Amino acid sequence: MDDASTARAPGLPADWNTIMATMNISLTDPLKQFVDDEVREGGFASTSDYMRDLIRQRQRRKAEETLRALIAEGLASGPAVPVTPETFDQLRKQLRERISK
Repeated sequence: MDDASTARAPGLPADWNTIMATMNISLTDPLKQFVDDEVREGGFASTSDYMRDLIRQRQRRKAEETLRALIAEGLASGPAVPVTPETFDQLRKQLRERISK
């Protein structure tokens, strides 16, 4: 059962009801013109919409970079070792010993 205060209409982004903060930025005239053109040509509702999209794109890129680094770290850590119930028993034993010290 959906709570009416959190239900969202189709097409609205997941963060539609998030409280928005205001941020002011200063741009040179050429940069402002570029942003205005991007808003118009990209079908954005506003400059804020465009900026939020840029920030989300950067967040995705950073998350992808992190994931790639973690995958590379895992690959470089050596061959995979099968995890069995005994593995978890051993980890629990080590943790209990550590806690009791």
